[in-house]
Amino acid sequence: MSLLNEAGPVRFLRNVEVGEDVSFYGFVNAYGCSLGAGTKVGPFVEIQKNVRIGARCKISSHSFLCEGVELEDEVFVGHGVMFVNDKYPRATNEDGSLQGGADWQVSPTRVCRRASIGSGATILCGVEIGAGSLVGAGAVVTRNVPPGVVVAGNPARVIRKLSEPAQA
Repeated sequence: MSLLNEAGPVRFLRNVEVGEDVSFYGFVNAYGCSLGAGTKVGPFVEIQKNVRIGARCKISSHSFLCEGVELEDEVFVGHGVMFVNDKYPRATNEDGSLQGGADWQVSPTRVCRRASIGSGATILCGVEIGAGSLVGAGAVVTRNVPPGVVVAGNPARVIRKLSEPAQA
């Protein structure tokens, strides 16, 4: 694991399982998660508890991976990508008390092998992005993405098939 590099010291790593040759660039907040061998995490990224990241992934700066996200091997996450894990987020319960962990349920999201997510995309919870697919920059993914396609827009829609989808 590389904890120092040109970008400066890593910040706030707690209870993180890391594979061999994982690199963190300055100001990463990661806790209770796992990262596979050879993965690179850019600066100003947060990775929450119970996130699983496969081998040889690249996570670009300013991205947010919340609880319930799974990235399989060789996934690319562009700059400023946001994942969502709650279908009906609320700050408080009916009685006005702040919600806690027992007051809502994580809805998991999976990004399959060799998929790529463009900068500024938002991935809503409960979806699967298929192997080798490409999510265009700024897209809002609201439903499953088939393997080997390009999606773009809000909501994201298939705009074409890729010539060589990734093999599972």
